[in-house]
Amino acid sequence: MTHHAQAERAALCDTFEAVGPHAPTLCDPWDTAELAAHLVIRERRPDLAVGIVVPNLRARTERAQRSYAAKPWPELVDLVRTGPPVWSPTRLGPVDEAVNMLEFFVHHEDVLRARASGPQREVGEDLQAALWSSLGRLGKLLFRRARTGVVLLAPGHGRLVAHGPTGLGTVILQGEPTELVLTGFGRPQAAAIEPQGSADAVQALLASPLGLG
Repeated sequence: MTHHAQAERAALCDTFEAVGPHAPTLCDPWDTAELAAHLVIRERRPDLAVGIVVPNLRARTERAQRSYAAKPWPELVDLVRTGPPVWSPTRLGPVDEAVNMLEFFVHHEDVLRARASGPQREVGEDLQAALWSSLGRLGKLLFRRARTGVVLLAPGHGRLVAHGPTGLGTVILQGEPTELVLTGFGRPQAAAIEPQGSADAVQALLASPLGLG
């Protein structure tokens, strides 16, 4: 069995090493050092990670993120590469896959696509299938704030209703699972998708606040 979370973690760290600490990311205004710091806090500092989702604690988390981002780059990348501490549940393979596969895939693409939109690497069919399976579990959550109906269509993988129709109608998003995942995580402008629907509906969907946040 392929452990996609581990593979994406390693690939992201290799890319970090290749581009350096100040490369752009799709998580603007974060550069790669700030993105790496975010990943370290998320895994190693649960006391600080709550600030990622709790607005009142965000300032404390952001201070810690700046502190981690200032570490020597090889040290920071190594913290990401070696993963969570031994007490973390994500040390267990199934938990790691469930919690980290999408996180590391999306953030790897955040670095790869920051300078050129669209796919920047070949993604194997095994990972495509795993991403499509994740959309089956999380698609409705990712698209819950869509201003239109949403149907995800991935040729060779399937069809998924991610959001029911609204007064603006429904948009069909067609593309590889990689591209549909990135769209669901709020990165439609960097994704190679084919939206099908009225111009107003497509515009409304692409302007919707998609993602887990």
